[in-house]
Amino acid sequence: MILRRPASILLSCLALPIVLSLAGCTSLKMITINPVAGVTTLTAIGQTAQFTAIGTSQQGSASPTTNPISVDWSVTNPGVATISSTGLATAVGAGYTQIMAESGGVTATTDLTVTLATNGGGTGSGGGASVVTSLAIIPGSQAIASPSQTTQFLAIGTTSTGATLNLTNQVVWSTSSTQIATIGASSGLATGVSQGSATVTALYTNTAAGTVVPGSATFTIASGAPEKYTSVTLTPAAELLSASGQTGQFIALAASGSTGLLTNVTSSPQIAWTSSIPSIATVSPAGVVTGDSPGTVTITAVVTNTDGTVVSNTASVTTTVTAAPEPLLSLTIIPNSVSVGNLQDTAQFLAIGTYSTPPYVRDLTNTPDLTWISSFPSVFPVDTNNGGNSGASAGIVTAYGSGSATIIAEATNPLDGTIQTATATFNCPLALANPAGNPPEPGSCVPGTQAFALLSTLTIYNEGLNNTNWEVTAPSATNTPNVIHCGPGWALGGGTGGSVCVATYPIGATVVLKASGGAFGGWSYNCTPSDLAGNPLVPATISATGPNYCAVTFSPAVYDALGNVITPANSNVTLGAIFN
Repeated sequence: MILRRPASILLSCLALPIVLSLAGCTSLKMITINPVAGVTTLTAIGQTAQFTAIGTSQQGSASPTTNPISVDWSVTNPGVATISSTGLATAVGAGYTQIMAESGGVTATTDLTVTLATNGGGTGSGGGASVVTSLAIIPGSQAIASPSQTTQFLAIGTTSTGATLNLTNQVVWSTSSTQIATIGASSGLATGVSQGSATVTALYTNTAAGTVVPGSATFTIASGAPEKYTSVTLTPAAELLSASGQTGQFIALAASGSTGLLTNVTSSPQIAWTSSIPSIATVSPAGVVTGDSPGTVTITAVVTNTDGTVVSNTASVTTTVTAAPEPLLSLTIIPNSVSVGNLQDTAQFLAIGTYSTPPYVRDLTNTPDLTWISSFPSVFPVDTNNGGNSGASAGIVTAYGSGSATIIAEATNPLDGTIQTATATFNCPLALANPAGNPPEPGSCVPGTQAFALLSTLTIYNEGLNNTNWEVTAPSATNTPNVIHCGPGWALGGGTGGSVCVATYPIGATVVLKASGGAFGGWSYNCTPSDLAGNPLVPATISATGPNYCAVTFSPAVYDALGNVITPANSNVTLGAIFN
């Protein structure tokens, strides 16, 4: 587009580049922007296009002359593109903008669009197109001391070309519980509301491709009033006991606020247990019921919140003189159905067994005799604890796609080997933005693809005897140096390194660790000796005086069509370094 300046206002002379012969008063009449095509299109964030300004001037009564000139460049929509003082435009988001050149009151404009296509080339020196393929939230975990304090989260995207972009103001932010923390939907600024921990989620939409890329982090508020309980459930709902002093166990599960998170409050100081007829059955402060004479009673549990409000529920106990039943009588999953609304949301299922011997009701969620199974493990895997790990968190299901799965608990009777089973359902439905179903709403589960867990955990420690000058450092996934800074060697240099260090990385990232200080005896396990760039050393050698490097690559599990694991995930790595 060309804008001509009216002759009536051409009253001044314009200093043009030396390539013009300025023998007299030279007036700029017109600016032309090259390229002169109607619309320039860029197809990837970070892609560039070079614009130049051509000035047409009139010197005295001579014929017009045309030459490149210096102008002031600007854009009408900086959310779509920016432009440098030399006319180099850079795409920053999808949309349309005008490019404007101005000199001495004479202006010209041209059009620029950014489409963010998933393939194909584009105009400008940026080359081919790219899309955002992963999203990392920085920091991966953050804590504040009390409610009302704030912290800033950043969303860093990685494109298919390997470039990293700050997408903090281009993602949709949310928290798992607004009663614990809130966050600016487009700013990433989180504010504490009450004591507890919430998951911060960011979703970036590749507009042209219609894909959604998720990222998550943890936000903890250390003090303040905790999120209050809104309901309590007693399990089992009814007990049958012998009137000869047989005992049974009730479990009280309280649900918290908007999240519905279940907490075992059976023995909490916030709960009070009562029996309607103590002469028939009594109940202890820990929910243990004892049968004393035949009859039926109501057991009531009242949970008092810190603000004085209460929630309560009841169960029944019938005492008889009949013989005790068989050992493992039944198995129940609580809750029996959960629906979540975002990729990587989780749900905790509990497995409760009823027995004929004390304790009569037992939480079997983490016991090694109980196995958790998902009918769709490649998209909705469930944690289990067959190894008997005392610190396990079995029964947790994570959504890596849309749809539903049946969650199965199988408990083996330790006396006769019989098996009791129970089932529940887990859903992550696709919420559509319009009847056509394209694109999905931000925050919904995305069909047809599996979004692997975003963050992995790397733990580093020293297995040797040196406690004076050893040091291990490593950058972040976006190459921020010394995100890991472990050991007294770092402290000697003015840092605050600990003896055990933990950092988070996205699935697919490779991190190169550097070990220095003291006599180095090697990497204990889980790490491949490498050079500074992460290339494996062949043969795998180490230097006693250092520095030494090793590379860790975090990868998701690989499944076959039936959901069986072909290659286990390498997502949580503990690494020992030996300093002597």
